[in-house]
Amino acid sequence: MTVLATNQISRALLLAPVIFVCHFLEESPGFVDWFNARVARGITPGLFWRVNITALVITVTVVGVEWLSRSSLSLTLAMAWLTFLMFANALLHVAGALVDRQYVPGLITALLLYAPYYSWLLVMTLKSGRVKPAGLLVASVVGAIPMLVHGYLIVFRGSRLF
Repeated sequence: MTVLATNQISRALLLAPVIFVCHFLEESPGFVDWFNARVARGITPGLFWRVNITALVITVTVVGVEWLSRSSLSLTLAMAWLTFLMFANALLHVAGALVDRQYVPGLITALLLYAPYYSWLLVMTLKSGRVKPAGLLVASVVGAIPMLVHGYLIVFRGSRLF
């Protein structure tokens, strides 16, 4: 692992909050209505905002921890969170669009920002050698599970995990 690789990953992580905000801005005008049309125990706009502000705070926190620590643990934590927030969330949007056969609020940024950014960051992380691939896989799977289950319940069962 080189200092250059560590610095590149840390700088790349600075994009995560910006990309998240872009996704939120695309999704916010119609997501609550889309969600509530599918899930009997719907959500309010207030809950949608609280969840997304919390996600932004967590994103900024994991990026900050990585900047301060630059350890295997901090990078693993950041990647586990981004697997949940970006990778698994992108899958939810794609699955929703395929099932609905129409646009799902957030789909464009999920495809054009989340998927490429997460993939780029994952490749950089693996190439850096800071995190063992097996550890990254475990952390990513654990990170993704809540969003994948939640997405499955929304799209295919009309319910929600949280």
